[in-house]
Amino acid sequence: MTDSGITVSGLRKSYGDSVVLDSIDLDVPAGAIFSLLGPNGAGKTTMVHILATLLPADGGTATVAGHDLLRDPAKVRGAIGVTGQFSAVDNLLTGEENLLLMADLLHLGRRAGRRRAAELLERFELTDAARRTPATYSGGMKRRLDLAMTLVGDPRVIFLDEPTTGLDPRSRRTVWDIVRELAAGGVTIFLTTQYLDEADELARRVAVLDRGRIVAEGTPAELKRRVPGAHVRLAFTTPEALAAAAALLPGATADEEDLALRVPGDGTVAALRILLDRLESAGVAPDTLTVHTPDLDDVFFALTGHLTEERVA
Repeated sequence: MTDSGITVSGLRKSYGDSVVLDSIDLDVPAGAIFSLLGPNGAGKTTMVHILATLLPADGGTATVAGHDLLRDPAKVRGAIGVTGQFSAVDNLLTGEENLLLMADLLHLGRRAGRRRAAELLERFELTDAARRTPATYSGGMKRRLDLAMTLVGDPRVIFLDEPTTGLDPRSRRTVWDIVRELAAGGVTIFLTTQYLDEADELARRVAVLDRGRIVAEGTPAELKRRVPGAHVRLAFTTPEALAAAAALLPGATADEEDLALRVPGDGTVAALRILLDRLESAGVAPDTLTVHTPDLDDVFFALTGHLTEERVA
């Protein structure tokens, strides 16, 4: 397996005067879960379509699973799987027949195709529903079948374009577990999503795409540290204890109604130890302590100037 799952350099795409992707650079290691965030219209799906050879780029270079996008598009297609926003499941076929159809399209052979279909039905807990049509499936079951179809060819790189849109929380977490399992097995995952908790849960690295450009990239923790607002909340049982703590910590903000004190800080162990030692030496003891850090929604808003679709809703 190559050291790099996906590399992109100077990738560009425009429709007339509308620039969709403006000189994008990315490097996704093999076996990593990488998440591309952005609002509707930011260019996320366009990026996936280009890397999956479904759409030509206007400029730049890219390799996927070690294969050059322009020189070896057939090899790229042979190494990838794609699960889009909308299910590719055929509701007129049974779950098993959908998988067998994919096996036929990939020229696996009848015996190998049936063996692969049986393996995937068991892996995705769909064996009992194998002879039913997906029209009778729940949303989560249908999405699991869609992912199973993506895996028929045993891809090395999988593009997941907003894979949990419309799923209930339990089904979303089932999909997350599957994604983690795939990455643990060495599969490179390129995930686009508007659900920032999803990126936070899954991705080793995150990039924020806005108006066709990457405006930030890093681990979720690195991106959160770029946004101000981290603080420690100290709660007290009496107004006297609150007043004493406020006098010790002049940069803090008191909430007299809730008997709480908001102290700016990053919540590191060293900073918390200094804070608590200072209170203890003065004989002031908080009742509870809570560390608050910015989430990826805060990062997204700070970088793009607008909220995600999830938070607006």
